Amino acid sequence: MHRSRIAVAGASGLIGSALVRSLTADGHEVVRLVRRAPRGDGEVRWDPEGRRVDTAGLAGCDAVVNLAGVGIGDRRWTEAYKARIRSSRVDGTAALAEAVAALDEPPRVFVNGSAMGYYGETGDRVVDESAPPGEGFLPELCVEWEAAAAPAREAGVRTVFTRTGLVVSREGGAWGRLFPLFKAGLGGRLGDGRQYWSFISLHDEVAAIRHLLDTDGLSGPFNLTAPNPLTNREITEAMGRVLHRPTLLSVPAPVLRTVLGELSSDVLGSQRVVPKRLLESGFTFAFPEIEGAVRAAG
Repeated sequence: MHRSRIAVAGASGLIGSALVRSLTADGHEVVRLVRRAPRGDGEVRWDPEGRRVDTAGLAGCDAVVNLAGVGIGDRRWTEAYKARIRSSRVDGTAALAEAVAALDEPPRVFVNGSAMGYYGETGDRVVDESAPPGEGFLPELCVEWEAAAAPAREAGVRTVFTRTGLVVSREGGAWGRLFPLFKAGLGGRLGDGRQYWSFISLHDEVAAIRHLLDTDGLSGPFNLTAPNPLTNREITEAMGRVLHRPTLLSVPAPVLRTVLGELSSDVLGSQRVVPKRLLESGFTFAFPEIEGAVRAAG
């Protein structure tokens, strides 16, 4: 991609901050969407849950990337917190899509976050982007989240959805909690360990988003997961090998349900998701296997 002006919502999050570092290192101009008063030309004000965006600040952007949303794993899913999870994603996406559609010269591409939670519980069944949505809070959320981008797509903007898996990083997300446990020798399988975890290294997550930004003709959903999902037991063993720690412990499913509430379905549930469309588009994973992804996380 030539030197571009790219707006990023969710620029302070795990994936967003890594994407911004990558883009700026390559000389692109990044405009961050912020909820407070902007501090200079590199920031644009928005209120995702109020569906308000300073549309003028998006003028001249070649691309808009929306990775905003309150953390899914940050706390127990009370009804109030579930409402925040939903509004931060659905209303934020609608606000940006409407702002993009209103521009005299809209961006070439709108990349909007989504999640592999779209598919719900899949057991050991392999699913790609052609699979229908599952049932429950996360699948319903993802369907609404993606549908909210309709104004951008209808305005002729190439619109992409990144159905991201579990990101392997020390800096946040599920793995941000796992690394300290394993380093302390307290790592172990969760539940019976037979559930599939579809993971992706943070490096490959960012590289995939940039591939989707750069490659004309790509639109619709893309699973951002490594090609070989593994069971929680297999991942636990790999973490132990890489970090040279024992992994003999296990956390019983009832305990997880008590501690995590509805969120426990995220770690006890099984999702065997593969990146069919991403591979077909010519993307090459730097860390397709779990041991490499864990080592890359430092």
